[in-house]
Amino acid sequence: MSRLPAEREAASHRRRLYVQWRSIMQIDGRVALVTGGARRVGKAITLMLARAGASVVVNYYSSEQAAQETVAEAKALGVRALAVRCDVAQQVDVQRMATTIRDVFGGVDIIVNSASLFEKMDFPTADTAVWERVTGISIDGPFYVCNSLVPDMLARGGGAIVNIVDLSAWEPWPRFMAHAVGKAALLALTRQLAVELAPAIRVNAVAPGPVLPPPDANPRHTAAAARRTLLKRWGEPEDVALAVKYLLEADYVTGDVVTVDGGERYGARTAGAPN
Repeated sequence: MSRLPAEREAASHRRRLYVQWRSIMQIDGRVALVTGGARRVGKAITLMLARAGASVVVNYYSSEQAAQETVAEAKALGVRALAVRCDVAQQVDVQRMATTIRDVFGGVDIIVNSASLFEKMDFPTADTAVWERVTGISIDGPFYVCNSLVPDMLARGGGAIVNIVDLSAWEPWPRFMAHAVGKAALLALTRQLAVELAPAIRVNAVAPGPVLPPPDANPRHTAAAARRTLLKRWGEPEDVALAVKYLLEADYVTGDVVTVDGGERYGARTAGAPN
């Protein structure tokens, strides 16, 4: 069955947007939102974008001081920067953030969904609070953010979205049910958004492995994690930021995922193998 005139016009409009965006595919001069952009890997991504010349919006929920420090570092690189408090798991909060971004910057060209909550839960459980909070951030959050900001992104000529997942998107992690299911869903959302928004907006994901241990990490556990990688070491948050930069600039890549894990996926295969 042939497309209706309105459908044909919509498809033609998206193709025009894609041609326009592709002709100016660069981070310099763009506006980028990084959810969870105040600390750790999110901060590395924020500062990578600032160094590349993008104005940055640093979304945070409870890390106000860290967000202001990250904004100050971004501004010192010569770009505009803004910290916005928002619980991405709450649609009303996200809509308010979108309005603020629209008022200050006119919209965004780049979205990096990096906000995450790494929290254990038992199953079965009498208390579903952890499940609701973790999946709210990792599933509902990116959906609400994209749903609120993509219309402006399309009006600006297109753009790119990168979602931050991890290896739990493919494998179960004991006692981290909410986290693993949330990351698997975010990877599925990445592919679905790539289909829904093509060709004007490209959507990809980055899956980090061991790149930054938590502040209270047990040295014995961190050493074991390093041994599980093929490279026998931890990576750096900047390794993830470089992968994000690649996906933002690679204008023939969409619906895909780049794994930045030092070969952790395959490290178990070499455990105990002769040198």
